Amino acid sequence: RYFGAAVAAGKLGDSVYTGILDREFNSVTAENEMKWDATEPQQNQFNFTNADRIANYAAANGKLLRGHTLLWHSQQPGWAQALSGTALRNAAINHVTRVAGQYRGRIHSWDVVNEAFADGTSGGRRDSNLQRTGNDWIEAAFRAARAADPAAKLCYNDYNTDGINAKSTGIYTMVRDFKARGVPIDCVGLQSHLTNGPPGDYQANLQRFANLGVDVQITELDIPQGSNQAKAYAHVTRACLAAARCNGITAWGARDSGYWPGNGNPLLFDRSGNKKAA
Repeated sequence: RYFGAAVAAGKLGDSVYTGILDREFNSVTAENEMKWDATEPQQNQFNFTNADRIANYAAANGKLLRGHTLLWHSQQPGWAQALSGTALRNAAINHVTRVAGQYRGRIHSWDVVNEAFADGTSGGRRDSNLQRTGNDWIEAAFRAARAADPAAKLCYNDYNTDGINAKSTGIYTMVRDFKARGVPIDCVGLQSHLTNGPPGDYQANLQRFANLGVDVQITELDIPQGSNQAKAYAHVTRACLAAARCNGITAWGARDSGYWPGNGNPLLFDRSGNKKAA
C-alpha cells in the first residue's frame, strides 16, 4: 500500500513543502503537469519539463509516481477542443501513446481516463467531445496505454462515486464489462473530495469494485476542516485498510497552503506545515 500527495512542480523549491513530502508520503501525483494542455500544448509538440520535475523528484526520493491524467474532457489544449470525430480520436490515442510512452516503466498507476461519467441519476457517460468520437473511446485509451507502458497499473478515475449510487454503478458496469472482454483495466480511483466524511456504504463500494478483480485507490482525498475532520479521515483510512485490494490513498495536496480551491483547509497539514488532528 502507498500513501501519497498531489504535487505541483512549482512547490518543489519550498523546503517546508518538500519536507512534508519527504517525511510523510511514499507516492506523488502531479496536480496539473501531466494533463493534456500541459504536455501537448500544440499538436505533436510535447513539453515534459514540469512533468519531468515531478517524475525526477519521485525517482530521486524513492517515491512511487502516479500519472494523472491521460484523457479528460477538461484542461484540453485549444487545438484539441477544436477537433471532433476521427481527427480527435486519432489525436487522443496519439496523446496517450506518446505520454504513457514517455514515462514507460516509471509510473506506478495511470489515471488513463478521468471523469467520463455524468452526474445525476442516469448512470451514463458525460457528453463531451471525446464521448462524441464513439462510446468505445475509453476502451481504446486503455488499450493504447497498455501498449505504451505494459508495467503501469491502468486506472479509471472519477468523483461523486464514493457511495453506491447511479454514477458509481455506471462505472462498475463498465469495469465489469471490460474485465469480461479482456480490456486492460487494473484499478478504479475514487477521488473522494468529501464534504463531511464518507457515506455509510463507502467501504462496501470499495469492496464491490475490488470483487471485480481490480485494485481500488483513493486518489484525491480532501475533507474540509471542522469538528469531525480527523474522524472523517480515520473513517476513510479504516475503510481502505478493511477493503481487499484498496492499496492506496492520495491526499490532494501536502498542506492547506496552496490548496487549489483556496479555502476549506481540507488537508492533513496546516499552512505552516504542522500536523493537524487528522
